[in-house]
Amino acid sequence: MSPKQVQATFRDVICTKATGAQSALSSSGITYMANGEAKVAKERIEAVEPDKNLITFRVIEGDLMKEYKSFLLTIQVTPKPGGPGSIVHWHLEYEKISEEVAHPETLLQFCVEVSKEIDEHLLAEEEEVKTPETPSLVGKLETDVEIKASAEKFHHMFAGKPHHVSKASPGNIQGCDLHEGDWGQVGSIVFWNYVHDREAKVAKERIEAVEPNKNLITFRVIDGDLMKEYKSFLLTIQVTPKLGGPGSIVHWHLEYEKISEEVAHPETLLQFCVEVSKEIDEHLLAEE
Repeated sequence: MSPKQVQATFRDVICTKATGAQSALSSSGITYMANGEAKVAKERIEAVEPDKNLITFRVIEGDLMKEYKSFLLTIQVTPKPGGPGSIVHWHLEYEKISEEVAHPETLLQFCVEVSKEIDEHLLAEEEEVKTPETPSLVGKLETDVEIKASAEKFHHMFAGKPHHVSKASPGNIQGCDLHEGDWGQVGSIVFWNYVHDREAKVAKERIEAVEPNKNLITFRVIDGDLMKEYKSFLLTIQVTPKLGGPGSIVHWHLEYEKISEEVAHPETLLQFCVEVSKEIDEHLLAEE
């Protein structure tokens, strides 16, 4: 990866030992910016599966080793079924040196930002010279969160009892009230009180789709703070059981249209979704 692709986050990438791009013996030294600080990481390639667009790195030296005994990072890219584009799945597996060390949620957000900048770089390389167009205000953000709870129980928290989410994540969600219809029914309207970017906010949402057999639910924001910056905003949550083991994957899909180019893409809201997912997971496991 060239630092030219993601100048805001990566400063340099130096190959320190290599026996081929797909060799498990290859390693590289990376200089990057995280949380406003310059950091370094030396990584060894653990696995490469070209047919699955998968690569795994093991961090062997650098800043992360000050807080983690081990740290593996797997990137797998899957083409979208029935359409252009792809889904990048980031999997971080680690062991902290102590309970005081935080889980690396900010590093996961870092990975999301790097993915988007690489995507923009690749699209720019493919683009032919043409008449400048107005930048698109339509956007999509997606991420996956690994949890230990079952897919059905996590889905039920949003489809059957979203008013219980505040018990699981009280620092993020203050409450959810039913304004019209029934819980988990298409067309019903729910009203959320939440804290995002350290500010108390509200959202009025209509349930657009529910597919229990897929553990999927879609909400459309129709009123509230998000509507001050977005013309439309859809949020889909789909939970899939892990293949061959316990636990599940929560897939968050945000689809939106900004009111102007000055409005930021909702990366911090995506991180908010990750945090809420982890706290719901802990809540469900505690109930068991």
